[in-house]
Amino acid sequence: MKRIPVAFWILAPFVMAACATVPVSGRRSFNIISEDQELALGTNAYREVIGTSKASPDTAAAAMVRRVGERIARVSDRPDYPWEYVLIDDPKNQNAFCLPGGKVAVYTGLLPITKTETGLAVVLGHEIAHAIAKHGAERMTQGILLQLGGQTLEAAMSKKPAETRQLALQAFGLGATFGAIMPFGRSQESEADRMGLIYMAKAGYDPREALAFWTRMESASGGKSPPQFLSTHPSHETRIRDLQKWMPEAENIYSTIVTTQVPHPPLRGTFPQEGKEYKEFPSPLGRGQGEGPEQLPTIDKK
Repeated sequence: MKRIPVAFWILAPFVMAACATVPVSGRRSFNIISEDQELALGTNAYREVIGTSKASPDTAAAAMVRRVGERIARVSDRPDYPWEYVLIDDPKNQNAFCLPGGKVAVYTGLLPITKTETGLAVVLGHEIAHAIAKHGAERMTQGILLQLGGQTLEAAMSKKPAETRQLALQAFGLGATFGAIMPFGRSQESEADRMGLIYMAKAGYDPREALAFWTRMESASGGKSPPQFLSTHPSHETRIRDLQKWMPEAENIYSTIVTTQVPHPPLRGTFPQEGKEYKEFPSPLGRGQGEGPEQLPTIDKK
């Protein structure tokens, strides 16, 4: 019988503690960044974005971002995050992101592609899924192990603060210039597609809009997407095929939600455009066209 190395018994508890199950997909992930560390890094990065960007003066569009974000946050696996929302005035930027802790930003250049609240729900469901699945912390774990010699985060921050800060920004999908959103890995993007589809359906948004939105997004790129083997994003064809595969589950959830909608209490958060705390009241449940009663679904999270 072979002897198990002592190192295995020493490292095994740490490896097991660093493993977690991603909601919806059930995938096992490996992450050595604590949640407190992750949220602090996400908040700091978000403050940097806000400090170097201009908030959109379009209060109606900004309120829509907040409304859609809150509906999805409420039914996500982390409604307890200190959620924040901002609409950044940059008509040339067709991006959005959600940093750890629920720090959401949408660029105005994306709104002509989303078109409706339901289209925006596709994007925010996807971006919020990245944060819930801790994709940024997962990538930062890989970076620390590969680029910073396997140091702990505390050691890396004290010895190489600039390198660690840049690693965190890249891990959370932010480039050297904050407007440049860097893609996650292909498997993480697909996982976010699946989770986002479920979240938007639970929030009362028709998940079938995801097919139309991603087709519009492909058209907006001018068909310049690289082949899948050269890209960290799934190809358009692969994305559509996967969405169609996951659609029956999402449609069943959506159908249940729209036929059993019940009043939902308001949710608090912060809204940078107004620079103060707000109290959001339930928004219309429907297909993003402003129709329907002032009701939201309550999701049983047993």
